[in-house]
Amino acid sequence: MTERPGRVVCDITVSADGYSAGLHQTEERPFGEDGGDGWGDKLHAWFTETPEENRAVIDRMAAARAFVMGRNMFGPVRGAWDRQWNGWWGDNPPYHAPVFVLTHHAREPQPMEGGTTYYFVTDGIESALAQARAAAGDGDVAIQGGATTVNQYLAAGLIDELRLHIAPLTLGAGTRVFEGVPPLSLEQVESRSAKLVTHVTYRVLS
Repeated sequence: MTERPGRVVCDITVSADGYSAGLHQTEERPFGEDGGDGWGDKLHAWFTETPEENRAVIDRMAAARAFVMGRNMFGPVRGAWDRQWNGWWGDNPPYHAPVFVLTHHAREPQPMEGGTTYYFVTDGIESALAQARAAAGDGDVAIQGGATTVNQYLAAGLIDELRLHIAPLTLGAGTRVFEGVPPLSLEQVESRSAKLVTHVTYRVLS
């Protein structure tokens, strides 16, 4: 597949029935119940248990020049920022680029180690994407999730490439990709099977 710069891409891990998180999400279990011990153990086992088998995919996920995520993905704090939460990823998050967090509550930018700075966007998905595009230059912008955020961007026709990482389990309920999204035309441009996941890349046509 020929890569071109300046795209809006999305990588998201889902169960075979399309859920990116199970029910009862908590700070201890941010992906809810998936049959594992916490932290999306079974859903994301391909990433944590077999990273070398999936190295090319993991490297591609990190290659974006700017990122957008929903507040639920950023952390469990709700409402006003009454707690100094700086994400799940510690002092040196894996992004090493600007990250634009969708929220209804204003907050000053939060610089982190390694080049990551969180910017908190209160005026919607289009504004967050415009800021991310400006920060990325001719590089890709990655819509990180969760599924609710991805669905908003899909419904608005703002994602060029959707990369689903399909784990071999079902969740039955939770937060689902494509929920509430109008019918889409997708072109499959790549697929690859691994022990704990199938990676499928779609170009979003409409």
